[in-house]
Amino acid sequence: MNIDQYKKPKAPIRRSKIVLFNKPFNVLTQFTDATGRQTLKDFIPIPDIYAAGRLDKDSEGLLVLTNDGKLQHKLTDPKKKTSKTYWVQVEGEPQEYQLQALRDGVALKDGMTRPAKVERMQEPSLWARNPPVRFRQSIPTSWLAITISEGKNRQVRRMTAHIGFPTLRLVRYRVGNWTLDGIASGTYREFD
Repeated sequence: MNIDQYKKPKAPIRRSKIVLFNKPFNVLTQFTDATGRQTLKDFIPIPDIYAAGRLDKDSEGLLVLTNDGKLQHKLTDPKKKTSKTYWVQVEGEPQEYQLQALRDGVALKDGMTRPAKVERMQEPSLWARNPPVRFRQSIPTSWLAITISEGKNRQVRRMTAHIGFPTLRLVRYRVGNWTLDGIASGTYREFD
């Protein structure tokens, strides 16, 4: 009797795949939807990859997808503190003390946020959003770069609302060391 015949064969080594996708507005961060809304499947024909984190339907920008469970965990586990930068258009023009509140951390219904890095920025050169953002002519808007290292549900929107400046447009620009640079809305870049 040969003991080797009872050993379980080793699974083939699977190459890690990383896909950086610039998610358009109104697209779900999943591959299926029973009601026919646009999903990742409408843009990415690559099997067996999954989103590392979520990006709300009404948010745009960088989404990292992978088949590597360890990487997915690293990017989504709050204990790992992977930073993410968002470009945020808000209604109104926050004062410095209001931005400082975000930098210090604010109390939301589900607890305090970690301190955020918050800077004013010039309006970035972005693709047109469909549908466009609704503006009120009597109220100016401004842009902020907000970097956080946690991922509470709709956190950035709730943070800006907490200081009295509703988010009009939210674009995730960076996750860890990856950015949106060179990736048009609705397109992706694949790495092995």
